[in-house]
Amino acid sequence: MSVDLESVRQLAGGARNLAVVATTREDGSVHASLVSAGVIDDPVTGDPSIGMVVGGGTAKLRHLRRTGQGTAVFQAGYRWAGVDGPVHIVGPDDAGGLAAEDIPSLLRDVFVAAGGTHDDWAEYDRVMAAERRAAVFLRADRITGNA
Repeated sequence: MSVDLESVRQLAGGARNLAVVATTREDGSVHASLVSAGVIDDPVTGDPSIGMVVGGGTAKLRHLRRTGQGTAVFQAGYRWAGVDGPVHIVGPDDAGGLAAEDIPSLLRDVFVAAGGTHDDWAEYDRVMAAERRAAVFLRADRITGNA
């Protein structure tokens, strides 16, 4: 069944913005992990996307860089939606088309789109920089589910 991105946005809220993100390891096996994610347009391409903030030293980010592809699945009760497509990465180790000084506000925007809030944005920025976190935008090329 085909699902649109607005349905995914609504489902993400019902899923507390938690999604399983999958990509592949070098041996072809599936690497999956749970992330906070939300619907947001890619600030460089303008493409409707699933956005997430990913730790700089994670296997997930390494695999996404290598494959350039990912899948995010949101689930609430028996409703689910999967979004497949290419990824665009913007962070301290992935220029991605933005100036370095724009990365902190971008990470905040993605965090908020994924349902996050913070009482001290300066501290948030400090931690994100220390952990070399990147914003990952998964373009919604294919959306499936029953949402």
